[in-house]
Amino acid sequence: MAINWYPGHMATARKAAAESMRKIDLVIEVLDARIPHSSCNPMFEALRRQGQRPALKLLNKADFADPEHTRRWLQHYNSQPDVKALSLCAKRPREVQRISRLCQAMLPGRGTPGRPLRMMILGIPNVGKSTLMNALLKRHVAPVGDEPAITKSQMLHSLGTGMTLMDTPGMLWPGMTQYVSYKLAATHGIGRAAYEDEDVAVHLAGYLVRQYPALLTRRFGLLAANCDSHGLLAAIAQVRGLVKRAGGLDIARAATTLLNEFRSGALGPISLETVEQIAASLA
Repeated sequence: MAINWYPGHMATARKAAAESMRKIDLVIEVLDARIPHSSCNPMFEALRRQGQRPALKLLNKADFADPEHTRRWLQHYNSQPDVKALSLCAKRPREVQRISRLCQAMLPGRGTPGRPLRMMILGIPNVGKSTLMNALLKRHVAPVGDEPAITKSQMLHSLGTGMTLMDTPGMLWPGMTQYVSYKLAATHGIGRAAYEDEDVAVHLAGYLVRQYPALLTRRFGLLAANCDSHGLLAAIAQVRGLVKRAGGLDIARAATTLLNEFRSGALGPISLETVEQIAASLA
């Protein structure tokens, strides 16, 4: 099943972001630490580079990601010109409070009434941008929920004397590859109506059995060892006692279980892409 999800408000938001980009000094882009490349909207990057704006890339949900791969992604982004990268968990206010100082350090001399620091925060849906905004501003300014595309319009906020932050809706882009779409669906960056849980879970399981077999065995027991993707779902159904009323293993419920436990971090720290994998796919 092909995954396509690009609600109409995103096209409108993209035009508004392009107009606002000309009025700001620095871009704060929130990425999902489990999929830093796939959660980076190429339209954002094109707009930023065209406008020659520096970027602070925040790898959020780092507590759910594989720490070694996160370290490599930080090295990758920090080696790029006009880019600073930081990993964090937006639910930890102490980590969020570093952001304002980093932004000022990237543009010395700005952040005063005479030379204000004007920032824009961007990110795909459900990457944790609203949670980050609320922690950064130390008040509830953005609705938070475990569903993509809650924020639908731009909002300007003051971060104190000489600093403003433009919040934008979470935006995807048209024409994304299915390789990227499945990773966004697995991390819940795409609306539920656009995909079938079982389809996405099969793709996720295939990656996990290759890259994280030990975590699967620890979570689901020896039945999850040496399985292919379909075998893993069957093992989960058997271990958790998921059966249909008419009899037989309930693979659909096993698929939902796998997705939920991956998304919640219950499986352990997992990254769905590495710097090396992405470099190879782009070569």
